Amino acid sequence: MNRFFAKPIGGVIRLSSEDAAHIRSLRLRPAELFIVCDGEGRDYICHLAENHSSSGSSEKQNETYAQIVGDKPTSGEPDLSCTVYIALAKGDRLDYAVQKSVELGARAIVLFQSRRCIASPGNSAKRTERMQRIALEAAKQCGRGRVPSVIMAESYKDAIEQASQAELPLFFYESEEELTLREALESRADAASVSIVTGPEGGFEEEEASIARSSGMLTVTLGPRILRCETAPAAALAAIMFHTGNL
Repeated sequence: MNRFFAKPIGGVIRLSSEDAAHIRSLRLRPAELFIVCDGEGRDYICHLAENHSSSGSSEKQNETYAQIVGDKPTSGEPDLSCTVYIALAKGDRLDYAVQKSVELGARAIVLFQSRRCIASPGNSAKRTERMQRIALEAAKQCGRGRVPSVIMAESYKDAIEQASQAELPLFFYESEEELTLREALESRADAASVSIVTGPEGGFEEEEASIARSSGMLTVTLGPRILRCETAPAAALAAIMFHTGNL
């Protein structure tokens, strides 16, 4: 079923103009069912309702509503809270990393600048807004019950400070040769929150890894192969979700 995100009001849900236009393009008939998720883990089964309003304004009369006929918990949410910290990347690499992180169950996504980032921060507000749109579309497509937030960390140290607060804070470092992801997961099997920090195209500098270690993060390896910057967060998140029974 087609999926949208909006908050219910009583027995109906007012759809955004963008979602209403999408429904028109799908040529949904009045009796056809679709899902509207409240963004908090609950799905509402709906069909198109007759437009109604408490006022007689033409603007109100043009609004599109969904009539609720049932509801249920969203099945697409993992029971593990995992925040992914992604170093800025050029072109569509960042788009890919954000999209796949949402599909694989990330609770939130934090973008950050590190020393070897090729991409410049530029207009961070505009970039974050674009990434949030990508997260929304990915959440619709894959059946998520929440739309993960996408924010930009003020600095590398700020990102690491936030990431270190998780019960299992993981810093993926290409020069790490001892601690594997599996070992890290098994060492804290009861962790309810995980943070994943992955680097840019040029990798992390040793000083950056030292900052992560001194903040309490575990430096781990993703194996003998060097993954691309857009592949690493997806690979790490997929492995974690599989290990914890969420994939």
